[in-house]
Amino acid sequence: MSEMQSGHIEAREVSIDLGNGKENFRAIDRVSFNIASGEFICLLGPSGCGKSTLLGALAGHIPLAEGCLTLDGKAIIGPSSERGLVFQQHTLFPWKKVVDNVAFGLKMKGIATRERHARANELLKLVGLSGFENKYPVQLSGGMQQRVEIARVLINQPRVLLMDEPFGALDAQTRWVMQQLLLQVWAHIRTTVVFVTHDIDEAIFLADRVLVMSHCPGRIREEMVIPAERARGEQWVTSDAFMHLKRDCLDLMREEHRLGHGAETASELAQQFAGAFI
Repeated sequence: MSEMQSGHIEAREVSIDLGNGKENFRAIDRVSFNIASGEFICLLGPSGCGKSTLLGALAGHIPLAEGCLTLDGKAIIGPSSERGLVFQQHTLFPWKKVVDNVAFGLKMKGIATRERHARANELLKLVGLSGFENKYPVQLSGGMQQRVEIARVLINQPRVLLMDEPFGALDAQTRWVMQQLLLQVWAHIRTTVVFVTHDIDEAIFLADRVLVMSHCPGRIREEMVIPAERARGEQWVTSDAFMHLKRDCLDLMREEHRLGHGAETASELAQQFAGAFI
């Protein structure tokens, strides 16, 4: 699989409203950022801060109330195969074999069976699933299903890969394996990645930059540049630099929690941020 083309994303004063009538509220408020071609960005914040809403707008599924989102200078106004979306729960067709799930996008483009299967098998090899081409999704573990999901999105060669907490439903060990696999795949294809998570460790491990979001309405509270070189592994997650970034990030999120909900007891804060650690 050759390196894909990557896209440059720009958000200018983006605001998003959700709900109808009296239930209408501002979910995202005047958010601006730039994501360079080939960059890996994590959107980090607590549940309800608008991370997934912003990702949905980048995918073209959620309209803007104000501002502009662009990919390579062109306004994002609807869904496109240039922006591939991976969810927390896979969306594989249970009645199709793995190879046909991965190749589905090429089938919709009218590409012949032999060619689309060859390209699907190449991607399955990239995500470590050679030999599973003729299995069905139900025969795979959760982590393997997500590998198939990633391969199915990548076969369309998106300029941007949008990932909405794709490993959130996995156990800790499988999640760690999938994080490392994702970085290996990304190093090979070099598409732009926007990855949503509420897990501090995950964000610092994966990203070039972390955009920390505030409570609803979502705003970019702070941008954190991650200085670690590629490739990353256990030495990075146990380093002093990693722990320093983690403490800074946790302090930001605690402060946001206090601003949004008032002072909490130590035990309540500990429970709120229990998911921030792998």
